[in-house]
Amino acid sequence: MGTERTREERAKERVAHTPRVRLDLPRVRRRSWLPAYDPEAFGRTSERIARFLGTGRFIVWMTVVIVLWVLWNTTVPGHLRFDNYPFIFLTLVLSLQASYAAPLILLAQNRQDDRDRVNLEQDRNQNERSIADTEYLTREIAALRMGLGEVATRDWIRSEFQDLVKELEQRRIFPYESEERDR
Repeated sequence: MGTERTREERAKERVAHTPRVRLDLPRVRRRSWLPAYDPEAFGRTSERIARFLGTGRFIVWMTVVIVLWVLWNTTVPGHLRFDNYPFIFLTLVLSLQASYAAPLILLAQNRQDDRDRVNLEQDRNQNERSIADTEYLTREIAALRMGLGEVATRDWIRSEFQDLVKELEQRRIFPYESEERDR
């Protein structure tokens, strides 16, 4: 019996030392060697960069930098040049710029596609509501027209009275107006 008790005690100790996983609480973030970043902030920054890369200002500045680079490395004395004729460093810088610009532009396009998709869905929902409202109003107007078809309007009553007056005048039940005025 003594050995059973120690086994039970050991089992209790193991259960007491193991962390209990609870589904109603968020997980504690573990430390990571990777840097943490905010994807939304990164996406907004990439959109700003992509917007700038797509402007005429960027093309003008890039052209100015490249022309100055080439002029500097071809016209100044040899000991001041940092990139001689085949301009390998310039090629490396432009390749590096392009290798970063392309993914940033694609990221910005993907974010824009996501926004467009959400806007399109909202527009569809709004159109469906508008169509439903229009159909409802059309049914209501049709019902009103059908109801008005059986209601006596002022103009109809007037025309009926005028017809009655003419009929009575023809039967000579009422004297003509001119005879009444003479008396």
